[in-house]
Amino acid sequence: MKILIVEDEPKTGDYLKQGLTEAGFVADLARDGWDGLELAKDGHYDLMILDVMLPGLDGWQVLDGVRRAGVETPVLFLTARDQVADRVKGLELGADDYLVKPFAFAELLARVRTLLRRGRGGLEPTVLKVADLELDLLRRRAIRAGKKIDLTAKEFALLELLLRRQGEVLPRSLIASLVWDMNFDSDTNVIDVAVRRLRAKIDEGFESRLIHTVRGMGYVLDMDRDGA
Repeated sequence: MKILIVEDEPKTGDYLKQGLTEAGFVADLARDGWDGLELAKDGHYDLMILDVMLPGLDGWQVLDGVRRAGVETPVLFLTARDQVADRVKGLELGADDYLVKPFAFAELLARVRTLLRRGRGGLEPTVLKVADLELDLLRRRAIRAGKKIDLTAKEFALLELLLRRQGEVLPRSLIASLVWDMNFDSDTNVIDVAVRRLRAKIDEGFESRLIHTVRGMGYVLDMDRDGA
């Protein structure tokens, strides 16, 4: 799952990004309101953590712009302002939760997971399944045939992408863009190495293979395909 952090204070922003990444999420960081609004309007994020006091546009303006664009990404306001009027204003604009600085990261993480559990209108599943493989998006846990599989943050994000697009052949360029946030370089084998490591964890020692290479095209997660 992808989280957008909009925070201009360098230490707080870096702290949040590092903590959420270590918790298994893919986290992007914008340091002003304009950048935050442009990233959020794409609608590619599962959650936004938004500071109120920002350069360019403040958090209220960012949230208003996001909602006017029709993007319903859940928003957690993170701010030093603890006035009731401020909280009410944020909630009326469409915020989903409000956390006051200073905060304990454990509490923030709990609120993040609660908001993600609600999902976008409760329509998105929190557990992805195929055959005997389950990926719990909230607990950041992968299990196959009852066996827990330890994954890095990038491996988890890669497996989530493959599961969400089950049966669809994903080119390396798309994987690079969605998981690594980078343009694909044909001279690098980072995608191939990552898929090979993930396949070793997901498929080795089990009766059937789920992750397959489609030569000249990319990779696919499919329980009914013969691997090339």
